[in-house]
Amino acid sequence: MVNFDHFQILRAIGKGSFGKVCIVQKKDTKKMYAMKYMNKLKCVERNEVRNVFKEMQIMRNLEHPFLVNFWYSFQDEEDMFMVVDLLLGGDLRYHLQQNVHFSESTVKLYVCENALALGYLRSKRIIHRDIKPDNILLDEHGHCHLTDFNIAAIVKDDLRATSIAGTKPYMAPELFQPHEGIHPGYSFSVDWWSLGVTAYELLRGQRPYVMRSSTPANEILHMFHKVNPSYPIAWSVEMKTMLRKLLCIDVHQRVSCLAELQDLDLLSDVNWDAVLSKQLPPGFIPNRRRLNCDPTFELEEMILESKPLHKKKKRLARKTREQGSNGSPQVKPHPNSKPLPLNGSTSFQSSPLVTRTDCVCMCAHLARRQAISRF
Repeated sequence: MVNFDHFQILRAIGKGSFGKVCIVQKKDTKKMYAMKYMNKLKCVERNEVRNVFKEMQIMRNLEHPFLVNFWYSFQDEEDMFMVVDLLLGGDLRYHLQQNVHFSESTVKLYVCENALALGYLRSKRIIHRDIKPDNILLDEHGHCHLTDFNIAAIVKDDLRATSIAGTKPYMAPELFQPHEGIHPGYSFSVDWWSLGVTAYELLRGQRPYVMRSSTPANEILHMFHKVNPSYPIAWSVEMKTMLRKLLCIDVHQRVSCLAELQDLDLLSDVNWDAVLSKQLPPGFIPNRRRLNCDPTFELEEMILESKPLHKKKKRLARKTREQGSNGSPQVKPHPNSKPLPLNGSTSFQSSPLVTRTDCVCMCAHLARRQAISRF
């Protein structure tokens, strides 16, 4: 059974509402992975346990060239772990923040790759519900991989989803209708709207509708019906047509499946078999000589985290010794290998050293980031 001890922790590379992510290496094969870990106590306090298990259940049944694929899962007394593909190209949000300019041809390929992923998810009856630049990772060659299924929904037969989930600036109009008391439910079309918002943002550096996570639902609905997104003259007619089809308020007129997208003029020349096999070279290649993520994630893990992952083994061993010395029933050293109710496991290595200068610079960056993280 694969467990925590089979991996070396290399470094922290990200975090989200459901946990943190680090690079790990499996000791026997030397293969690198990304490991997502979630504190059990925090999951219980935030009532997130169900979502964590649902994400694992969904991911263990998926495998596709344009998804971040699942490998192992396990748990110990502190955390739950999930090991997935490692994508070193960074997410599209990071590259937007680095002021990368994405050409039409690059965005066109991104749309094709994500459309194939969405088509696959539809065949599995899965609505992702959180398509956005943050959840699209690039591999070292620049190809897209969709990640983060913690708010995904599985719909059976012809049933529709009704719960509200997503990131507001990327959520389709029909998701806000419950606040008007007229919600008929929604289906796969919400993901295609989100793909349209993402494509628009990649091209222009801003979203088609100006809203924040705090914007009330009634204001958002009013905006959808009163504000028309602007499309720069420099964009091709075919690109603008595709975006308008994806960003159509009327669900019945919106492009909402792979076949409908493939019929658009912009994609009439696409060799879809070549896209699926990653034979088409992306127009943007991430820098392979650097780690394409915010460096402060590593600093937070080293300085701010009260229970850093790279000290877990010593921490649990010390806890076991203390329990024994206090007269508690003797317990065997914790094996870190209690499996989750799924097939799976993981691996790690200690973090690289950070220089004094690096710490000063990253501390300043971290302070600035925390000061503006109200969005």
